[in-house]
Amino acid sequence: MLKQRYLVLEDGSYYEGYAIGSDNLTLGEIVFNTAMTGYQETISDPSYTGQIITFTYPLIGNYGINRDDFESLVPTLNGVVVKEVSSQPSNFRKQKTFDEVLVEYDIPGISGVDTRSITRKIRKHGVLKAAFTDNKADIEQIVTQLKTKELPRNEVTTVSTKSPYVSTGYGLSVVLVDFGKKQNIVRELNARGCNVTVVPYDTTAEEIIRMSPDGVMLSNGPGDPEAVETAVEMIQGILGQVPFFGICLGHQLFALAQGATSFKMKFGHRGANHPVKDLKTGKIALTSQNHGYAIDKDSLINTDLEITHIAINDGTVEGLKHKSLPAFSVQYHPEACPGPSDSNYLFDEFIDMMNEYKSKECTINA
Repeated sequence: MLKQRYLVLEDGSYYEGYAIGSDNLTLGEIVFNTAMTGYQETISDPSYTGQIITFTYPLIGNYGINRDDFESLVPTLNGVVVKEVSSQPSNFRKQKTFDEVLVEYDIPGISGVDTRSITRKIRKHGVLKAAFTDNKADIEQIVTQLKTKELPRNEVTTVSTKSPYVSTGYGLSVVLVDFGKKQNIVRELNARGCNVTVVPYDTTAEEIIRMSPDGVMLSNGPGDPEAVETAVEMIQGILGQVPFFGICLGHQLFALAQGATSFKMKFGHRGANHPVKDLKTGKIALTSQNHGYAIDKDSLINTDLEITHIAINDGTVEGLKHKSLPAFSVQYHPEACPGPSDSNYLFDEFIDMMNEYKSKECTINA
């Protein structure tokens, strides 16, 4: 028999459904994701650390889970909310069900709720704190707790690698600073022959330069960019020394290091169909996104950064480049997973930038 479970929001509302996943009930910031596929990559994306994901697509788990499509070794989200979960997935690659994976990684969830209602509430009021309970009598107490609860701001420290490691390639050498990277960033670089050294979030500029990389990438990651204070000094130390590419949180940190400011969005961008305009070509790309913070456009006016891409839906900053140094960034995910591959070419642009910079260095040294 299915067990009752309740999703409680800090505004006092609650949703009654059925328990899925772990019985280790948690609380966190509730957000929504609009992707129609890719739930495995979504729940294993470290950028969701501490959050509860509401899937707007009504059926989750229909093609199961396999060992190859995880974006991190251990999912770090705090829960999932679905309309319907499939208990009998059908796909030749499936190895486990969605529910089995939730249990394995101690992630609670709820099914059988009106996810459209939750999504509309978040869109209207902004992201909210939420919690699970299996006891209806506890709801009032939980609401009180949610209203006073301060959520952690050290998410990056919990998901970044603790020590450097190498994903071997045969060509250019790239240092990837791990703020909560998705594995497909490494795959895309390896596919282009890059030898990738993944380093912790608090690695210094001096330590990175001593590795003699051909380029440096800053990964995606969870939380508020202003909470990652060590990164700003590191970025300032490597800019101009080596070509640079930032993704998502890395994009935000790049902007902060140049004097811009960030702000928390009302409900963020999370999904696989966000349209972004390239201001140079005028072309529109559909992109994969997952972020709750953005860069203040007005704060870029007196910096050395130029806006290269904007979001069609709300006009927020989606891409930047330095006016004189070999450095650029995007707010969205060119490595996708899940999502469209429209922006995959940005990895090729990074490769071209590294080769061009290396060629100039060789000419100068000669």
